[in-house]
Amino acid sequence: MPRRVLQGVIVSDKGNKTVVVNVERTFLHPVMKKTVRRSKNFHAHDESNAFKVGQVVSIQECPPKSKLKRWEVVGAVQA
Repeated sequence: MPRRVLQGVIVSDKGNKTVVVNVERTFLHPVMKKTVRRSKNFHAHDESNAFKVGQVVSIQECPPKSKLKRWEVVGAVQA
């Protein structure tokens, strides 16, 4: 099965080998027909502690690495 890949902004890098990535999605509300924004935080594995707060990164699903980490950082996104 293919692994999902998402893009988001790092909001925290305080954990060792862990970053928290905020992923925002937009969709059309089914009744009001208005564009709605929703965001969710994902804990992602960063083996080398290379990424810092504010960077836009790409994350990919992986087998569980800890209680909260089910994603790993693939790399930075060129903006």
